[in-house]
Amino acid sequence: MTEPQPTSHESRRKELARPTEQPLPHALEEQGRPHADTPDSGGPARRSPLGARAADRSGGVTASVPGQPERGSRDAAAASAVPSVGVPGVPGEGGSGASGPGDGAAAVARREGDRLRFVGAATRRIARGIDLDEIVLGLCRATVPTFSDAILVHLRDPLPVGDERPATPFVLRLRRTDRLRLVDEALSESAEADGLTLLGPGPDLTPASELCEVRTGGELNEVLRGVRPVFAESPAARAALAELLGPDRTVPGGRRAILAPLRGRRRVIGAAVFVRGPERPAFEANDLLVAAQLATHTALGIDKAVLYGREAYIADELQRTMLPDSLPQPTGVRLASRYLPAAETARVGGDWYDAIPLPGSRVALVVGDVMGHSMTSAAIMGQLRTTAQTLAGLDLPPAEVLHHLDEQAQRLGTDRMATCLYAVYDPVAHRITIANAGHPPPVLLHLGGRAEVLRVPPGAPIGVGGVDFEAVELDAPAGATLLLYTDGLVESRLRDVWTGIEQLRERLAATAQLTGPDHSPPLEALCDDVLDMLGPGDRDDDIALLAARFDGIAPSDVAYWFLDPEETAPGRARRLARRALERWGLEELTDSVELLVSEVVTNAVRYAERPVTLRLLKTDVLRCEVGDDSPQLPRQRRARETDEGGRGLFLVNRLARRWGATRLSGGKVVWFELPTRT
Repeated sequence: MTEPQPTSHESRRKELARPTEQPLPHALEEQGRPHADTPDSGGPARRSPLGARAADRSGGVTASVPGQPERGSRDAAAASAVPSVGVPGVPGEGGSGASGPGDGAAAVARREGDRLRFVGAATRRIARGIDLDEIVLGLCRATVPTFSDAILVHLRDPLPVGDERPATPFVLRLRRTDRLRLVDEALSESAEADGLTLLGPGPDLTPASELCEVRTGGELNEVLRGVRPVFAESPAARAALAELLGPDRTVPGGRRAILAPLRGRRRVIGAAVFVRGPERPAFEANDLLVAAQLATHTALGIDKAVLYGREAYIADELQRTMLPDSLPQPTGVRLASRYLPAAETARVGGDWYDAIPLPGSRVALVVGDVMGHSMTSAAIMGQLRTTAQTLAGLDLPPAEVLHHLDEQAQRLGTDRMATCLYAVYDPVAHRITIANAGHPPPVLLHLGGRAEVLRVPPGAPIGVGGVDFEAVELDAPAGATLLLYTDGLVESRLRDVWTGIEQLRERLAATAQLTGPDHSPPLEALCDDVLDMLGPGDRDDDIALLAARFDGIAPSDVAYWFLDPEETAPGRARRLARRALERWGLEELTDSVELLVSEVVTNAVRYAERPVTLRLLKTDVLRCEVGDDSPQLPRQRRARETDEGGRGLFLVNRLARRWGATRLSGGKVVWFELPTRT
């Protein structure tokens, strides 16, 4: 039997129109006599509301609904429309039915069995939830209408996590409400006549106040500290409910409402209010045990959900900080990237990508994969990525970078292995240098639509130790797109890595055909189209994807000179820069460029022993690079009034759009950029 749900108005009117002959409970069928009246409710008592089929195999809560006798009053219609699906107690406690002397013990045993089956089914449903909303929803659906007509769940705001000390005084926020839907206005009037002001017409329960501050020494605080559920019949419980719900909302008195504190592993984290209407039996003493079980399982589940949420948050933050927030925009190349975790429950992994600007308008492209997809893999990935960035800043050759990464992986542990591909693109020379450490080869998509898998030395994975890495230099024509990826994109349980690489190559070629031979496909759309090739069984590992569109820099837009480290070098640099600007039609930048070039070259000549290099590049900006053999990087400082120098970098910082200095293996490069359009 499926879980009972609130019945719509139309369906309940059909039920009211049916004949009133309904099957009697088992005990009454045996005695052959009708129900006895219940003193509490004023109507016929209804027994075994849960029935023998209280729990199904799926963990949901079901109930067998007994029949109702014929009645001519308004209460009869209400009793017929709203089924009694509560958990009754022993006879004589809050509305149990009359029993003959021969079946009293059997009826009590049957009711207790129904109660146990309900608790088991309800706790299984609550335990199925993995996040906070699912757990609270499971509590509401398991108890309404089987155990109560309405429920309100209040939780701390914010919920404390683990051992952290919560704020005091704490605040309870209404998290969710659920109720048995009323049939028509007649039933609403009946409920109001019996004093049930909480259950108004409509499907929602909205107390007057969604926030409640639990005051120290207040009645609500004392009830919550007591941990055990209480009936609303005591003055302390009535005052606590009024404090929780607000002054404009009340609940029935007596045993028609239960206030159950929700206590987690260390502290009370909320409260649940169970309410029964006047058309069904009131709660019994044993129902406090049921409410305690439901509250305990809900509170422990919420504790675990909060801890799981914090763990997922930490995992997301770790992965986010390990990967670049945004890609740089180097001259002569456009970049796009994607990252997909292995699954929603494993949000961190060892795959990473990076793009690092290098001196001379070059850019280093890196993609790597640490074994596994766990917190440990992500931590190792972060260390290797930081090492790669440091080595790239030293402008080491690609093979040398992989060699140092291999040494770093061995220092991290004997089983710390990873694959990595490191490439350096030079937009001036239109060349790319690639070194590989056991990683899948990159794919190059040419402007005409031809896609080829680049032949690069495979190499051994990082962490093996004692192996050499070999680099290869290849052409990087303008308009071509280089795709770097991890094995999660091309390898799965359903296909081997080389089959996946061939499918990737074919997919790139097919996508390029859509844009024609003279236009490259949009970079972002190309990345999305590549990920669309993944099937349902192709997400066994993390996926990192880095795409680079080579625009290059034309030779006519580059000017390069060597300057001897002499006193006349700044003057010669100004003349050479002026001629280049005249050739490019950028005479409006002459004054600024001459001033800045003179200052930077003067600083270089002061410390250089070998010739100084001067290079100008014209793209969307004008970039000037001055290199020398001194490793000491210049630092901007505030010059005193008596100082003769120290103001050159101050001028560079004020006039240039951007500037910086990069240390090389054999010196340094100081560069600055100016916009080409004023």
